[in-house]
Amino acid sequence: MAEKTTKSFILRVDADTMNAIEAWAADEFRSTNGQLQWIITEALRKAKRLPKKKKDNGTGEV
Repeated sequence: MAEKTTKSFILRVDADTMNAIEAWAADEFRSTNGQLQWIITEALRKAKRLPKKKKDNGTGEV
């Protein structure tokens, strides 16, 4: 099985922006972290900057 890795980083945002993100996350039933991940992924997808996903050939190998 392929291992999914994540990287941690510190993000500084002003209080008004953070309040807006937290409210949006609550509206979507997501954690604040999950909302930030979704926002970043959507921005990358719209900009066509997400890496192409490798197709699984059914053996579990990629």
